[in-house]
Amino acid sequence: MRILILGAGATGGYFGGRMLEAGADVTFLVRPRRAEQLRAQGLVVESPCGDIRRPAPVVTAEALRPEWDVVVLSCKAWDLVDAIGAMTPAMGPETKVLPLLNGLMHLDVLDEVFGAGRVLGGLCQIAATLTPDGTIRHLNKAHMLAFGHRSTEQRRFCAQLDQALTGISCSLRRSEQILLEMWEKWVMLSTLAGATCSLRATVGDIVSVKGGEWLVRTMLAEANAIATAHGNGARASVLERTEALLTETGSTLAASMLRDLEAGGPIEVDHVIGDLLRRGQEKGVAAPLLTVAYLHLKAYEARRAREAGQGTA
Repeated sequence: MRILILGAGATGGYFGGRMLEAGADVTFLVRPRRAEQLRAQGLVVESPCGDIRRPAPVVTAEALRPEWDVVVLSCKAWDLVDAIGAMTPAMGPETKVLPLLNGLMHLDVLDEVFGAGRVLGGLCQIAATLTPDGTIRHLNKAHMLAFGHRSTEQRRFCAQLDQALTGISCSLRRSEQILLEMWEKWVMLSTLAGATCSLRATVGDIVSVKGGEWLVRTMLAEANAIATAHGNGARASVLERTEALLTETGSTLAASMLRDLEAGGPIEVDHVIGDLLRRGQEKGVAAPLLTVAYLHLKAYEARRAREAGQGTA
């Protein structure tokens, strides 16, 4: 099975490296500068789960052909439109897309462009960063990748992809209920982003102050109420683990959106919180704390745009 990974950044590069280790047929679609970097030094990953340093097959846009079985998409939500433009020449008549983005909004976009039958469900959990010299730095031991079918017609392909990734040294799972798992991650992430970005603090900092744990638990209840209204409320065991994760004393956990916010960069607010609130409104589910968090982040975007327009960003 021929696998094309769009980009070789922190997420795509990490999981692509693990696929290469397992002997999978993987190529990275990258820009010319990153292609030169990878050709010169190979793919370099520093990880507590084992370092990687190996040659990385690359292709650039001008050499792209529709010869791939699956394209793995792991960009940030704000890059989705550009990513679709970059990957379209790779899409043959049977090519599937495996997106690993947060939330569910991207599925609507990809379905519209490529057709729902060609878009799988997927998610990942990893904390990693790409250093200026091109090294992918894995920040902890979490490295989970899950994928699955969104229609019965996709089952066979997912089984073949699972077989192609046999031996990969990360937590890989072919899920029979991938949409539920995507909703469960969304419930967790919207709560984590809403709380840590609104209060500009880690989970441990938030729960250390009076009312902090109440805020986190209430946001989580709001997010899960929306998921439940759409028939995808978190399973009891998952919700229990999520509550424990988001209320852990001394935890340094914070949403990656907080890092983006503090760096003055773009954020995934509409995909992680805004779209969830929209779906809540469709079902008449109120979420006042998540709404305040959303307004806080939208105000940040407005200020960022204003200051950029003034040449002060």
